[in-house]
Amino acid sequence: MDRRLFLKTASISAAGGLTSWSGLARSQNAPWTEGTRWRSFEVTTRVEVAKPEGVTRVWLPLPLAADTSWIRTFDNSWSGNAANAQLVRLSRFDSALMYVEWQAGTERPAFELVSRFATRDRAVDWSKPGRAEPAERAVLARYLEPTEHIPTDGIVRDTAHKVTKGARDDVAKARAIYDWIVNNTFRDPKTRGCGIGDIKAMLESGNLGGKCADLSALFVGLARAVGVPARDVYGVRVVPSQWGYKSLGAGSSDITRAQHCRAEFYSRAFGWVPVDPADVRKVMLEEPPGHLSIVDEKVRLARAKLFGAWEMNWLAYNYAQDVQLPSSSGAKLGFLMYPQCETASGRKDSLDPDHFKYQISAREITA
Repeated sequence: MDRRLFLKTASISAAGGLTSWSGLARSQNAPWTEGTRWRSFEVTTRVEVAKPEGVTRVWLPLPLAADTSWIRTFDNSWSGNAANAQLVRLSRFDSALMYVEWQAGTERPAFELVSRFATRDRAVDWSKPGRAEPAERAVLARYLEPTEHIPTDGIVRDTAHKVTKGARDDVAKARAIYDWIVNNTFRDPKTRGCGIGDIKAMLESGNLGGKCADLSALFVGLARAVGVPARDVYGVRVVPSQWGYKSLGAGSSDITRAQHCRAEFYSRAFGWVPVDPADVRKVMLEEPPGHLSIVDEKVRLARAKLFGAWEMNWLAYNYAQDVQLPSSSGAKLGFLMYPQCETASGRKDSLDPDHFKYQISAREITA
């Protein structure tokens, strides 16, 4: 059985080049510009549910449903022996997911999802404020709201006000928060998956270690607490980095464990601004030879670049938080970045793909 879920056409230019790290090395003050070369990719998610019991259900994140200046989705297609498979839109978050269901008694539930999309590197030109299209008030209000794991009161609010003391505008506040996270947190390799993003627990315990979902959520929560709209963007790395960083790209075509969460904040002068303080800490920990100093040249360049720019060797899934999966009997998810599965025995461990079982692969489309 094959299905083509939806097809969106886009005009993609193959001309132009990518922003390079060498440019920053030559001139720290040179402005970053939006990438001009679009790259096309295909990501395939294969699911063969281990030990199905009763009705078996699977939910898969899909590429960002709304086209932007830095990602465009072409189509999502699927095949398999499911009794029911459908695209479910999460309109509140410009997002969508794939819902798959097998009847009780299906011995080997199998499903394959193929997503095709294009990206181009993203960067804010700080020399040209005032050119961004204004966002809808309802959208900005949404990304000021607290969530279960990202409160905006209590210790979060108090920390945010201390961190941003003296900052007068949205960019200055966001920069102060970004710098505070880079200076005070650390990437903890013992954290499972990408972390859970429970920022209140992090601040109350004083343990500011974690991975991308933790550090990005900390940025988002602190920004919201001082009135700057912000949101997590959940996704997965698809190919190696072309910026010269081994730690900032997929290590192979198997991207089953390459999930990565980033963040954005909204500036009235610049629109949605990309940031990634978690990747600065990742460079410090993992970039060869490892455990780099915060003043190391590689770290310094990453820190400068990742406030206002993303390399788009990465597929953005969604902004969704506190997600109630359709037809699920389980609890809400803090976010949807991994495949999810439930059987009569309950929800499977999404961070254990070998026993779930699923595999995600990626390739660049060059022809």
